[in-house]
Formats: sequence, C-alpha cells, structure tokens
Amino acid sequence: MSASALIAARLDAPRGAVPLQARLSYDGEDPYVVQATFLDGPTVLARWHFDRQMLAEGLHRPVGEGDVAFSPHTAAGGDELRVSLRRYGAEGQGNAVLFVEACALTDFLEQTYAVIGAGEELLDLDGLLDELLAR
Repeated sequence: MSASALIAARLDAPRGAVPLQARLSYDGEDPYVVQATFLDGPTVLARWHFDRQMLAEGLHRPVGEGDVAFSPHTAAGGDELRVSLRRYGAEGQGNAVLFVEACALTDFLEQTYAVIGAGEELLDLDGLLDELLAR
C-alpha cells in the first residue's frame, strides 16, 4: 500500500517567494521514508527522502541537523513546516529553504499512518538478508 499528495509549497528566494508544488509519496515497503519531489509546473527541481517521524515531529518542534532540518513556522496564511535543505556534491553546494502547508502535510501523514501506523514500522530483515545473499 502507498499514499501520495500534491501540496502547495514555496521556495524562499532572494527576490521573493517562489510558489512550487511538493509531491509527497509513501510506500509501505520502505516504511521510514517519505519521498518529496519539488516541482515548478512539470519541471522536477529536486527529490529528497525524508524520515517520516522526523517530518511529523518538525510540525511541532525543530528537528534535524546537517543536510535536513524541519521546524514549525507561522505565516499570514496559516501554519507551515519550514524545510531547510543543504546539498554537497561534485556540482558544488547549495542551500534551500522551503515552506509547506502544515494542514496538508498533516493530512498526508494521516494517510501514511493508514498504510503503516506510527511506531509499527518493521523491516523484514530476514527478507533483506535473503535478497542480499541471493546476489
């Protein structure tokens, strides 16, 4: 089973906020991960994998360090999640701050909990070991 949602987001840019979409997806086969694809229309700007529990906690308190951090944020339009991203690589480094609607994110997380409840994430270690040994 899986869950997905398209949520309004905005990029905090030097020239002002840039409206984006965040396509969030969750697959019960990888129960700890939420994949976030940030879109400008049909163009994929970036793909990140977030820890589901950390994402949920970020709605209530600052969490994360290093490449990814989340914190609650209140704006004129309502509550949001502030997402701070840092990327290092061969192409250089980059930082981005995005804001995602908290209400829509909460609704998405509820969908994920219908797939696999919070705290019920279990990895099939026997299956994973069998797969690795088969290679």
